[in-house]
Amino acid sequence: MKKIIAILAAALPLFGCGGRPDAAALISIDEMKRVTKTLSSDEFMGRMPFTIGETLSINYLAQELQSIGFEPPFSGSYFQAVPMVKVASQVQGAAVFNVAGEKIVLEAPDEIAVNSPQTAEEIKLEKSAIVFAGFGIDAPDYGWNDFEGIDLKGKTVVVLINDPGLYTGDSALFRGREMTYYGRWTYKYEEAARKGASAILIIHEPMGAGYEFNVPRSSSISPRLFIDDEGKTQRCMATGWLTARSAEKIFGKLGYNIDSLRARAAVKGFKPIELNATFSVNIKNTIKREISTNVAGILRGSETPDEAVVITAHWDHFGVGEPQNGDSIYNGAVDNGTTMAWALEIGRAFSKLGKRQEKSIILLFPTAEEQGLTGSEYYTEHPIVPMNKTIACLNNDMMVPRGRMMDITMIGYGYSTLDSLYEVAAAKRGRYLLPDPNSHTGLFFRSDHFPFFRKGVPSIWAYGCYDSREHGKQWALDTWNEFIKNVYHRPADNYNPNWDWSGIAEDTEIAFEIVYELTSGKGFKPVLKK
Repeated sequence: MKKIIAILAAALPLFGCGGRPDAAALISIDEMKRVTKTLSSDEFMGRMPFTIGETLSINYLAQELQSIGFEPPFSGSYFQAVPMVKVASQVQGAAVFNVAGEKIVLEAPDEIAVNSPQTAEEIKLEKSAIVFAGFGIDAPDYGWNDFEGIDLKGKTVVVLINDPGLYTGDSALFRGREMTYYGRWTYKYEEAARKGASAILIIHEPMGAGYEFNVPRSSSISPRLFIDDEGKTQRCMATGWLTARSAEKIFGKLGYNIDSLRARAAVKGFKPIELNATFSVNIKNTIKREISTNVAGILRGSETPDEAVVITAHWDHFGVGEPQNGDSIYNGAVDNGTTMAWALEIGRAFSKLGKRQEKSIILLFPTAEEQGLTGSEYYTEHPIVPMNKTIACLNNDMMVPRGRMMDITMIGYGYSTLDSLYEVAAAKRGRYLLPDPNSHTGLFFRSDHFPFFRKGVPSIWAYGCYDSREHGKQWALDTWNEFIKNVYHRPADNYNPNWDWSGIAEDTEIAFEIVYELTSGKGFKPVLKK
C-alpha cells in the first residue's frame, strides 16, 4: 500500500485541474538543449543523407525513441528504408543564351542556378527555344492557363515565382497574397515536365520566393535526392533559377522589362510569349543509388491503436558544403535540431504519464525534407497507420529559441478545424493565433506536413514567431528576418548556449495538449475545411 501511495504521489504533480496533465510540469528545457546540441554538433557533419551524418543521426534518434518508451513500428525496427537516387550536377563551362543574335554567357551558380534531375551522366541542351509563360500555371480550378496555345516540346520555359495574386493586391485572384501550391517552384517544375519542356528556369525575386538567391544557388551545387522510381516520374532535362539581374539582361535585349511582364502575366487571359532567344547548357551528373532512412517510433493506443496522431520533424540538413566565413559544416541547429528536440520532448512527456492514451502517437523524423519533402512523401505512401486512420499531423520546422511569444503563428490556418484547438490553448496562456503573415512565401507547402495534407489529413505547423512578450513585434520581426537572411541554410546555423528556450517550451506544452485531446477516447476529431 505504501508503495502505491508513493507512486500516486509522484504522479500527482503531473496532473492539473480536472485530471488533465499539467503540460508545464512534463516539459524539460534541459532535455531539449541536450538533444539540439548533440544533433547540431560538428560530429554529425551536417546530417546529410547518404553520409556518416545520416548514420549518426538515425541511430541517435532511434536510441532516444527507445529511451522514452516508443516502440519500433517497422517490423521491429525504428527505420523505414527509403530507396533514393542521388544526383550531383556540375555545369560544364557556362550557360549560354543567344538573344536576338547576341550571345549572353551566364556563370553558374552565381548568375544562374541550374542542374539536371535526370539519371543520365551527360545532359546536353543545344539552342533550346525559349518561351516566357508567365507564372507557369495551368489551374482549371481558377480558370487559368499560362500555357494556352503553346507547344513546349523541346523548349525552355521561363516563368515567374509565386502566384499572380501576390503582385496585384487582388484578394480574389487565386488566394490573394497567400501562396497556393501553384506558386511553388516544385509545382512549376512538375508542370513544365508535364507540358514536355526540356528545361525550366524560374526568375528569382525575394518576396515571391521567400528567400534570397543564395538558397537556390546552394541547392544547385548540392546533390539532390529523389525517390528511386526507376524513371517513372517525368522531369525536365534541366531545372533552375535565374537571378533578377540575369533575367533583366536577357529580356532587356528583347525590349522587355521584367516588372512590366509580371504585370501583364498577372492578368487573366495572358498568352505565352515565344522569344527570339535560345538556351544551351552542358551538365555532367554523378549518380548514386542508395537507401536513406525515415526514423519513427510509436506509443500504441490502449483502445484504438490503429488510429494515430503523427508528429513530424525532419532530421536531414545539407552536410558539408561550400565554405562561408571559414565554416563548411551546415549544422542545422534551428533547421531542424530544435524541432527534433520539440518532437522528442512531446513524446517524452507522454511517456511520463504512466498510462497510454486511447489512440496511438507516432513520432516521425523524415529524411530528405530539404530535397523536396521526399521522406515524408514516401512515408505517406507506406504509412505505419493508414492515412484514413491518421487523425492529424503536427509538424514544426525552424523553431528559433528567442523567448516567449504572444502569437502562435499558424502555417496552414484556415485549412482544417485544428485551428479551434489552438484557439483554446492560446487563450489559456493569454496568446493569440496569427495566420502566417508571410503566407506569400508558401511555407505551408514547404515542410513535412504537406504530403499528409495532400492525403486528406488535417495538418498544421504552429509556433511562436512574430510577437515577443519581452521585446515586442518589431524585435521579433527583426530577429526572424536576421535568421532568414544570415543563418537559414548557411553554416552559421549553429547551436547557441545562450538561447532563451522558454518560448519553445511553451509551444511544446501547447502541442502536448493538442495531441492529448486528439488521442483521448472521445477526443476532438479534426476535419479539413472546404
